[in-house]
Amino acid sequence: MSKKLPKSIPLGVALIPIIFLLVGLITLIAVKGSGAVNEWSAPILLSAAALSVAISVACYHRPWRAILLGMIKSFRQIIPSFPVLLLIGAVSATWMLSGTVPMLIEWGLEILNPTLFLFITCAVCSIISVLTGSSWTTIATIGVAFMGIGTVIGYSPGWIAGAIISGAYFGDKVSPLSDTTVLASSSTGVRLFTHIRYLMITSVPAMLIALTVFLIAGFTADHVGRTDTLEMENALHATFNLTPWLLIVPAITITAIAIRFNTCIVLAISAMTGLAAIFIFQPQVVAAFIDMGHSNFTAAAHIFLTDTALATGHPLLDDLVATGGMKGMLPTVELVAAAMVFGGALMGSGMLTSITSAFTRKLDGPRSVVTATVGSGLFLNSCTADQYLSIIIGGNLYKKIYNRNRLESKLLSRSLEDSISVTSVLIPWNSCGVTQSAVLGVATLTYLPYCIFNFLSPLMSLTMAWTGFRIRRLHLHHAKNKSGLHN
Repeated sequence: MSKKLPKSIPLGVALIPIIFLLVGLITLIAVKGSGAVNEWSAPILLSAAALSVAISVACYHRPWRAILLGMIKSFRQIIPSFPVLLLIGAVSATWMLSGTVPMLIEWGLEILNPTLFLFITCAVCSIISVLTGSSWTTIATIGVAFMGIGTVIGYSPGWIAGAIISGAYFGDKVSPLSDTTVLASSSTGVRLFTHIRYLMITSVPAMLIALTVFLIAGFTADHVGRTDTLEMENALHATFNLTPWLLIVPAITITAIAIRFNTCIVLAISAMTGLAAIFIFQPQVVAAFIDMGHSNFTAAAHIFLTDTALATGHPLLDDLVATGGMKGMLPTVELVAAAMVFGGALMGSGMLTSITSAFTRKLDGPRSVVTATVGSGLFLNSCTADQYLSIIIGGNLYKKIYNRNRLESKLLSRSLEDSISVTSVLIPWNSCGVTQSAVLGVATLTYLPYCIFNFLSPLMSLTMAWTGFRIRRLHLHHAKNKSGLHN
């Protein structure tokens, strides 16, 4: 008896798990509100993954080996983020309890003009992210401090997180040290600085508009009075020993980044430095753990691993200095793992191939090609839940299409960055969206409308394509030569 060959999955059927996911999330938001997305996204993602596997195996004879290979491919891309997520929890805890973040909050309250706060936050986060090449590190350190400052001043969490994320992702996008920037250029065969220069055409206008919006928002928002901020500063001084020596903690972190250690090592060094600062500069915090029956060793383990609360006498400050440690990041790890299973199921079942081929079947000219690239980028970000995997798939998917249409490879690399790298943080179940929501303590759907730069980037890419600005066709013989190199 001959073995049944797997049948190709029609587009309408391939979209069923995606529709199931979207309907489930929309229903969840309608019934329980946007705050429930992080809590219930994992079961919905796993259910959608099970549905895609069931359809592909039972109805289209997809072999289990193919499903497993899809899972493995997704696993390889996302698993490196797990230790990073846990270490971010440790960094957040040690930077807070060491007094580093409280000191930055106090300085910010004294120095920053409340009206210019959002503008300055976005600008500073962009500069730090350019220097570090990492939006995640920027948000987990200085971003947390800005979150505290903005909360005290009286801005809504959405506006503060939007300014932090806009700046951090702009800097990450145009930094030669950024892994996503390097990946987008290398996967499309474009020189790194050629890619970055071409990115500036869409990124700089998007960032200027974002800064203008944050500036206007600062002038129109209500702020708390100086008396209220003085109460917070007094509570900070009563709880922590605030000294400029605490700047050693971020200084060592920046040095580790400059040496080009990988992300895990940088975060581990930063967490250990923050822990040492707790024992050196905050003996009263250590004493509180000793009073609870901890030794120095178990106190250190408690800070790293689980949640910690301090009674400051100020309700707002109590919320700001409470830390979750690695335990606080476990729901994030769980959601990223569920997204990994969903992305692997779509790839292994062949449904992702069916959907992406529909995007690219009849493309002709820069307008339709770039529009399809941007749409595919957003779609891949939603399906794979990982920006790295989305960039790789998008690059492989569109290389020949850009060559066939005699379009430059740098247009492809820019379109991928504009639609993938900066929008990943806007998707509640994407690893970036989940992480930044957990670190900043703001739901993804709460900060999404205020991430001005992030949602302007794909729109700017489409605008340049439809106006034809700085987009040119390659000569026919040049395109043929490139085709020979790709084959």
